[in-house]
Parts: sequence; C-alpha cells; structure tokens
Amino acid sequence: MVVNRFGRPGPRWTAAVLAFVVTAGLAVIAGTASAASSMTVATALATQNGQTATVVGYVVGEPTATNTVLRSTFTGDTAIAIADTASETGTPRMLYIQVTTSYRGTFGLRTNPNLMGRSVTVTGTLTAYFTHGGLKNPTSMALTGAPPTQPPTPTATPTPIPTPTGGPYDATYYRDAVGKTGPGLRGALHTIIKAQTKVTYDQVWDALKSTDQDPANPNNVILIYTGQSISKARNGSGVDDWNREHVWAKSHGDFGTATGPGTDLHHLRPCDVSVNSTRGNKDFDNGGSQVTEAPGNYTDADSWEPRDADKGDVARMIMYMAIRYEGEDGWPDLEMNQSVTNGTAPYIGKLSVLLQWNMSDPPSAFEKNRNQVIYDSWQGNRNPFIDHPEWATAIWG
Repeated sequence: MVVNRFGRPGPRWTAAVLAFVVTAGLAVIAGTASAASSMTVATALATQNGQTATVVGYVVGEPTATNTVLRSTFTGDTAIAIADTASETGTPRMLYIQVTTSYRGTFGLRTNPNLMGRSVTVTGTLTAYFTHGGLKNPTSMALTGAPPTQPPTPTATPTPIPTPTGGPYDATYYRDAVGKTGPGLRGALHTIIKAQTKVTYDQVWDALKSTDQDPANPNNVILIYTGQSISKARNGSGVDDWNREHVWAKSHGDFGTATGPGTDLHHLRPCDVSVNSTRGNKDFDNGGSQVTEAPGNYTDADSWEPRDADKGDVARMIMYMAIRYEGEDGWPDLEMNQSVTNGTAPYIGKLSVLLQWNMSDPPSAFEKNRNQVIYDSWQGNRNPFIDHPEWATAIWG
C-alpha cells in the first residue's frame, strides 16, 4: 500500500508513476551511454587495432584505391568513404568502409548516389582497407541524419581516374598514357605494353623461378592459389610438383603454348599440379564449394574463385591480357565479359567481379616485385594495372 504524507492511503497509481519515472531515467542514461560509445572518424583512423567499434561520419565518396575516392560517377556498391565533415575531400581524413553483401542495396553508392553527404553510423572492425585506415565486416549500418537540403557539390571535373601521383614510370614508360581515360587510355596502354621481348614455353620454367621466388627462401617459389612455398627444383607433372598455370586459360582464344599469349609471363604463375587441374579453364566468379586441396578457393561447374590474397593478382593479370592482345600478329582479340560459359571464345568473365577484386585486393609487394623482374630481366614490358590499379575503372568502370 502507498501512504501519503498525512499517513493515509494514497492513490494506487502512485507506485506506477514512480516506476515509470525511474525507468525513464534509466532509459535516458542508457541512451546517453550508447551515444558516448561511438567515435569520430579521426579517432577511428587513429585506432586501427582490430577492435570492434561504432563510428559516425558523413558519406563523402567511393574509395577505389589507397589515395583515390570517387565523388561522382560511382562504379560499385562495395565500399564507401566517410569523414567528420560532409565537405571533406582529403583522403587522409577519410575512413574507408567495406560494404558487405547484405548492406549494398541500401549503402552502395552506385545504387544510391543520393547518400552523398548523409550521416551514417557503422559498427565493425577497425582495420586497414585498400591499404588505408578502414572499417571492415560491418555488423550494423544505419542512416543517422536527414538528407542534405542541397546535394553535395561534385568535383569540378568528375573522372574515374585521379590526378597522376607521379609514379616512377609515369614520366617515361607511361608518358603517353598519363592523364587519359576510357578508350584513349586503353589505346595508349596497348601501344606501350605490346613492345616486349617474347620468351619460349621452355624458357617459362626458368623465368618463373625468378619472377615468383620466395622472398624468404631463394631456393623456393610461391604458388598461386595456395600461397605454398615449394622448391624450385620440383617443377614437373608429378602429383606434388608445380607447373605453369595460364591464368588466362589458353583454351579461351585457343592460343595454346606457342610463343605469344601462351608464354606471356604477366599471366603465367607457378601452381600446384592438382590445383591447376581442378581450376582447368574455368572463368572467374564468386561462389561454389571450397577446393579441398586449396582451402580459401571455391569452384563450381563453370567458375573459380581464388583465395582473397590472389583475387587482385588474378584480376590484374586478366586485365593485362585484355589490353595486350587486340587481334594483331595473328593472335586473338582477348576481352573480358560478363559470362562464365565462354568455352573456346577469346573471352573471360566476369568483368564486374574482376573489377571488384582489383579494388578489394590492392597490389602486394610480391606482385610489384614480380612486375619489376619481368620488366627488368625478361620481357621489357610492364603490367600497367599493378602500377596504376585505378586505370581499371578508368577503362572498364
């Protein structure tokens, strides 16, 4: 029974009111604590330690490379960049957010370009993305602010290729390509990279022992798809040997192993014999069942998904072949498309997936060194998409 200040029974609802007041007070406190637990973009960039955190920021573009964020003409739904202010244009002050499958329909910028300038709250793992401060594997993404009254002002000249950053070969090897985009860039790169020294299929054995040497063990090579380090001397056709994998399957265009596309080191890699056989001549796509002899790789009847560490490598090798071989000198005109049933046609898919892989797995030190060794010691030409990954979207995006 509730008693009033005169010692007489009070109304029955007094207890309920007190309970409501107490509960409401706790709710306010809890809400305040939750808000206080979120962090700014600046704090998130300084806390790249793998912890789970909630970050609040404004959507300022789509990251496509370490120092490249598109402000318009978006190419995909797999990543967004956020900042502490909606007008931010400096990539060092942006946090790159991975947008996983379940959130792409709502937070992908290609599908939702009106998200530019909106405030979002994201919970996930603070870790590098595109070799840049980032947040991956989000468990929650939510809009936290009203739409801006004016759409954000795009850059003065929207273009999917950034101002050249002055790479070591931009003023010499790539001088006729820098600053171009679309068909102009494609044509310039083809002219540049088709000037090469060709190697024979027998020479490929020795070349791969040099291009794919294990940095930690000069007696070994690193195998594609598995990452295994294996003796250089174990090249051959035995079950536990390594052989020459044509990443652009040689049946796609039926060029075989004759000198030319069949011996181009920019798409030939050492590979476990049985894994090479399992991959066969399949196109590239996401999905399938995990490959027993190569965990992290997936395959089905018509496609192959390499492990995450090789996705970008594969994409850039395929892109190189599509630019290098344009139907000249009796060779087929190679091209990427959206099919995974290309058979012997001179095509490989899927283009959209390869573009995503190029963005999600930037060139590693191993891949860059491989490009340099081919240039210095074997063919005298370079894979431009290792030197400039952003050129992929500039051509195909």
